[in-house]
Parts: sequence; C-alpha cells; structure tokens
Amino acid sequence: MFSRSTAAAIRILGRSQGPKARNFGAAAAFGTAGAAIWGLSAQRERATRCEADPVVVGAAVLGTAVGALGGFFYGKSKADAVQEKYATYWPRKIMMVFGAPGAGKGTQGPKIVDMLDIPQLSTGDMLREAVAAGTEIGKKAKDVMASGALVSDDIVIGIIADRIKADDCKHGFILDGFPRTVAQSKALDAMLATTGEAVSLVMAFDVDPAVLEERVCGRWIDKASGRSYHVKFAAPKSMKVGPDGKPIPDTMKDDITGDKLFQRPDDTAEALKKRLDGYKNQTVPILDHYAPRGIVKNIDGGAPIAAVWAEVKAKLANGTK
Repeated sequence: MFSRSTAAAIRILGRSQGPKARNFGAAAAFGTAGAAIWGLSAQRERATRCEADPVVVGAAVLGTAVGALGGFFYGKSKADAVQEKYATYWPRKIMMVFGAPGAGKGTQGPKIVDMLDIPQLSTGDMLREAVAAGTEIGKKAKDVMASGALVSDDIVIGIIADRIKADDCKHGFILDGFPRTVAQSKALDAMLATTGEAVSLVMAFDVDPAVLEERVCGRWIDKASGRSYHVKFAAPKSMKVGPDGKPIPDTMKDDITGDKLFQRPDDTAEALKKRLDGYKNQTVPILDHYAPRGIVKNIDGGAPIAAVWAEVKAKLANGTK
C-alpha cells in the first residue's frame, strides 16, 4: 500500500525515543497512510475520469488531517501527564516518614501510597513474609526469633534488600518503622549505595506535645475491626460524658457492631511522655543524620488534616524545600 520510502519513514518515526516522539510518529504515520490511500484511490479514479471532484479531494484531505491531529493530541496529553508525574516525583522515591505518636503518620501515609502508587514497607510485615516464604534471610530470622533473641540489624537490612527488588517497588517505597537508630540509618545507606541509590526524602511531622496528648489520650479503638474513634474529633454515637467531663467507659461502643471499645495501655499521658522521650532520643538524631543532604522536609502536623495533606503533596515533589 505504501511506497518503500513512505514505509521506511513510518518505521523510523515509530522507533523514535520518548512518549512524545512516539505520539508524533504515530500521528505522522496515520496522516501518511491516509494520504497514500487517497492517492491510490485518485489514481484509479483518473483511469475513468479526467478530473477528480474537488469536493471529494477536500473531504479526504480534511478527514486525514483531523484524524491525524486528533490521534496526536490525545496521545500527547496522556504521555505528557505520565511524563510530568515522573519528572516531579522520580527517580525511585526512597522515603521515610517520622513523627511522634499521634503526629499524623497513620493518616497521611496511606494517602502518599495511593498518590505515588508505591508500597509502605513495615519491618514487621517484611520479617513475617520472609519467614513464610522460606528465603535464606527469612530462615536466619526464623532461627533467631525461635531462640527468643532480637533480630539483628544485618538480618533486617538483608530482608529490606530482598523486598525492594520486587516489582511493586520499582518506582519507590516508604520505610515504616525503620531505621530507629543512626547506626541502622548508616547500615541502610550502605546497602542502598551498592546499587547506586540513596534515601531521597525524609518527612518529619512536627506537633506540639500538648496537641499530641489530646490526640493520643482521646483515642478509643474497636478491637475486631481496628476502627478508631476520638472523644473530641470522632466520638462514637453511643458516648456519654460523666460529671467529670470524661467519657463513661461502658458507653463507648462501636457504631457498626455495638461492641465495646478499648483504649490501648500506652494511650495515656504517662505512657505518652515516655514514648516522646524515646522519640526525641532515638529518632531526632536520624533527622540530624540526613539533614545535611537537604532531604528532610518538616511538616506542620498540628494543622487541619486538609492543610497537612496539601503541605505533604507540595513537599513530595522533587526539588522542594
């Protein structure tokens, strides 16, 4: 149907690198194909008629042009959207999210996962998966846990190294619960360096301790489903308040099942103080470790949820401060 030169041109355009080039090649090929088909039809027509109908000629040319342009711009808009997303958030996003108890990590983490389509990797989950899969490093972890000892940093790093090779991590991942010390941070850095990579973003949610106490000490949870309530921000419908202004425990029931809610033992003011001290002594030095690289982004976790998410989105982009 096509001349040799036309076919060669289409092949060259089709092999052009990049989504924009491929879209242009497709559009050009479509336009050339339309012109070639019309040309053959016109040649046959001239065998029986001396002059082609100008209306038919105009319709054929216009149809070919509109089709080519439509295909080009549709493909271009989709390719541009993908290209813009990758330019904004990649190369591979290797993230950590830090914050004291009640700072908002549990609320914002899933949103980041959905937005970037990258997994949030929990140390505990990775350990259990490795043991269940019977990997070499999983077998080592199983033996250590069976003896009642703590799993070493080397084993945890090995498990992370295996897990991030999975296909769902090809665009990035968020580490949850690791590292907890500067020594673990350095071990992680060394592991990533073997493949020419490094941690690219550390988000730290900052919240006033008084606000944290209000958030944490007001939480009530449904044991079966994990649904979370709060005496001030999301109270169960059944809640009744006593003379002291505090909720009556027997009235704290799940909205759906009616089961009694409970408070975690560490969701108290006394326990929170210990947890905040631990966060300050262990986690803050990790932020100091990564700060000189310019990758630590502080988030005002005390702001309204919508405002916090807006700041998170802005600071996920490459090159932001």
